[in-house]
Amino acid sequence: MIAASHPILTCAAAKALEDGLFDGDEAKEWPAMQQAGRAIAAAVLRDFEEIGGLAHDGRVLVLAGKGHNGGDALIAAQTILEGKPGVTVEVMFFFGEGNLRPLAAQAWRELATVGGARVRRAAALHDETSDAVEYDLCLDGVFGFQFRAPAEKRVVELLERVNAMPIRLRAAVDLPSAGLFRADFTYATGCVKKPAVGTEEAGRVRYLDLGFFRGGERGEKSEMGEERVLLPCVLAPLTGLRAASSDKRTFGHVFIVGGSRSFPGAVLMSVLAALRSGAGLVTAFVPESVAAAFAARAPEAMWVAWPETPEGGLALEGEHLLRERIERADALVIGPGLGREKETLALAEAIVRMAKVPVVIDADALQPEIVRAGKAKKILTPHAGEFARIAGKTELGEFAKEIGGTVIVKGTGTRIASGGIIYRSFFGGPVLARGGSGDLLAGLIGGLVAKKGTDPEMAAAQGVVWHGLAADALARERGQVAVSTTQLLDYLAGVLREV
Repeated sequence: MIAASHPILTCAAAKALEDGLFDGDEAKEWPAMQQAGRAIAAAVLRDFEEIGGLAHDGRVLVLAGKGHNGGDALIAAQTILEGKPGVTVEVMFFFGEGNLRPLAAQAWRELATVGGARVRRAAALHDETSDAVEYDLCLDGVFGFQFRAPAEKRVVELLERVNAMPIRLRAAVDLPSAGLFRADFTYATGCVKKPAVGTEEAGRVRYLDLGFFRGGERGEKSEMGEERVLLPCVLAPLTGLRAASSDKRTFGHVFIVGGSRSFPGAVLMSVLAALRSGAGLVTAFVPESVAAAFAARAPEAMWVAWPETPEGGLALEGEHLLRERIERADALVIGPGLGREKETLALAEAIVRMAKVPVVIDADALQPEIVRAGKAKKILTPHAGEFARIAGKTELGEFAKEIGGTVIVKGTGTRIASGGIIYRSFFGGPVLARGGSGDLLAGLIGGLVAKKGTDPEMAAAQGVVWHGLAADALARERGQVAVSTTQLLDYLAGVLREV
């Protein structure tokens, strides 16, 4: 198991965890609520940067329930007010101000005291004839993980009305209320609860680690389940000083095989990512028609020109070029831009069969017969469609066991299956929804696994988290739209410095 991860909990296990930590003692719960609220505020403001940031005179709407989620949202609003003097806050009490539980009531009193005239009750939202009000931010703190369906009709109607309002960023505390609130981000405080994972209403999940697991994990394995969330500190081993006696061979030699006349750019992107991964040496085997141009673009790599089929794919006759060099490799990446010619896929299968080092299999090389070939350790990097092609109806965890390797299914909340555990990375987002992002990931992982002694599971986790954090950094600085895929590479170094 990767140590830099925490369990994704059932609601029952989450309750048991909090009961064990606080035992219903409000003197313990209040500092934790303040910590959660401040963490939500910081995360919201950071994520807001993807759309230009929260305006200095922004309008915030808080949806407050009775309990801790409402308190968390109110404290988050107070924190935002303290940092942005022009912001105003409107609070909608779904069950009335008089029904707030003690800690939520205390959070409301402090918000009202700090905010003064900048804070008011959002009574107008109860008036169905009033014009729609535009808000910059909505904080949903109506229901927490102990909510039991169904919600009363009035609450459902209010949530539906909020969903229809023009709001720039919608944030749910812990879980989208009643499964109805449509969030852009869900901020899981203390632990990630299973109902927040993989639902459209939750949007992008952010795990806010409040230190609940520092004393060790609590609960039965059956309650914990076999899914875990990866932490940024999985990258910590990459952040230290390198030994003074290091040379280029110390950090591994990765081979990358791919490209075709029809799809030349994919393999170049994988090579560029491998060069940024920290690998000592990178050798690329590419169609002879593009080798010279690619060498000019990335002279740090060694480029081997491979004979082509008439259609421009890698020809079987070039297999000797790899075979005579294969003993130098510490890892192999195959697939980016490869194409689906029958001859080229036969070549890919032969290469995977001959490999004795870890193999990253990506893109067109993700074929049922190829991923099952040979005995080398494998890391597969399919998106959902490619996974269906190679696994059929087999579940992710079972498929990873079947091939005896690590399988990464790219997408919202990317999943990594290995050794009976499924890890999730909640880093990255829609900025990755463009051609080439997967090619960068394959090259990055290939470079990481090439370092001697690196476990493929760890390399996969590090690559996915690093790639996702760099995507977040890119989106916050440049936005989600007017960027190109390879710009992500320029944010890899900064991510390591921040871990």
